[in-house]
Amino acid sequence: MRSRLVPLVLLALLSLACPQSSLPAAEQADKRYNVLFIICDDLNCDLACYGHKLVQSPSIDRLAARGLRFERAYCQYPLCGPSRASFMTGLYPDQTTIRQNAIRLRERLPDVQSMSQMFRNHGYTATRVGKIYHYNVPADIGNEGHDDPDSWDHTVNPKGRDKADEPRIFSLRPGSFGGTLSWLAAEGTDQEQTDGIGAAAAIEVLEQHARNQQPFFLAVGFYRPHTPYVAPKNYFDLYPLDKIVVPRIPAGYRDTLPVPARDSITRKKDQVDLPDELARQAIQAYYASITFVDAQVGRVLEALERLKLDDRTIVVFTSDHGYHMGEHGHWQKTTLFENAARVPLIISVPGMRTAGGHSQSPAEMIDFYPTLAELCRLPAPDNLPGVSLRPVLDDPAASPRKDALTQFATGYSLRTPRYRYTQWGAEGSGGDELYDHASDPGEMHNLADQPDAAPIVRELSRTLRDRIERAKNGPRGT
Repeated sequence: MRSRLVPLVLLALLSLACPQSSLPAAEQADKRYNVLFIICDDLNCDLACYGHKLVQSPSIDRLAARGLRFERAYCQYPLCGPSRASFMTGLYPDQTTIRQNAIRLRERLPDVQSMSQMFRNHGYTATRVGKIYHYNVPADIGNEGHDDPDSWDHTVNPKGRDKADEPRIFSLRPGSFGGTLSWLAAEGTDQEQTDGIGAAAAIEVLEQHARNQQPFFLAVGFYRPHTPYVAPKNYFDLYPLDKIVVPRIPAGYRDTLPVPARDSITRKKDQVDLPDELARQAIQAYYASITFVDAQVGRVLEALERLKLDDRTIVVFTSDHGYHMGEHGHWQKTTLFENAARVPLIISVPGMRTAGGHSQSPAEMIDFYPTLAELCRLPAPDNLPGVSLRPVLDDPAASPRKDALTQFATGYSLRTPRYRYTQWGAEGSGGDELYDHASDPGEMHNLADQPDAAPIVRELSRTLRDRIERAKNGPRGT
């Protein structure tokens, strides 16, 4: 039975030992690792620990200092619902067949064992606070959204003054918020906002676990910085408009792209060629929302330490996909460029010797499931196509993956350590793109038609098609 705040049920199942490794805390065979899974909605890598020169993210930065930061982590689909269904099942979108929002997991995979369900099945209490599966934001704030009830023992659906303040929110399309650039420098305190209330609920759950000492999988899903970008006014004050840099594209840039790629960055007509003043305000509001949600993440992490749960709790911090803030002339998500595909990923394991380090190894979000299963020595389903990132946590130079796969609409994109190669349509019938990150990290110069790039295109095309074929193989036993 679920409610907003339900006392957690005591579970008396035998503890499982954690695996032996170079991570010292794993030697504590008499304890299980807990898992604190924190995810922000629509957060890109505009964070200080990822090198951003303006955005302030002190709480996430502190987590990075005690964990391992993945520089090349990628979503499998740059849209909330498909991405969340993918990483929560450890399956590719072509396996879940969820490629759009508002589809409930069990409609497509009635018998699948989700990541948190695996923990439930092995004696953990699984709790969701906020958004983990898809929600229409802000319409579904305060209710269950498109949640998967089988994934949780308890759920909390926070609702703050940002819902009541919706009539005050500016939007490019008045009254439209979720998929449109919209923002509000709000009155009141952090604690009145939905994410502030969610942080308080997560802390209450942690306090219960500190008392009952039961193993837990706690998933905390913050709603910001998803549109509307709502944060208290003081966060907006951190980012003066004259300090904001608006990305620009050269004349004729869109004509260098295949038609499907061009469509992906121009489909929201009211956000094409945004006037400079509005662009600066949108970026300011996005940055303000990041720093606001960073403060809420900090409250939860501070409680974990205060309650002395941090010495036996794995922390995963991430987002559901990346995000454009004017790059390629586009705003928000749903492209196959680096901006939309790349996600922040920090994993902290108690006592890890690689704390404060970073890895260049490619990682996919479907790797979360097998990684946590291995770290906690739980039997993950044998049909998972992802790989465990445990070797990277032991040695940041390790690379269990050679590349990462992302798809959107008719396109598939392969990210290798050096290149991004994208094909649109069946076997590239809609065109292709090649970007060399060694010389073009912004992915502004498509090399796919250059004669000297032909050998690279042939090689990456073969690899991409092999990856697509394997990602389309239906999972066994679901």
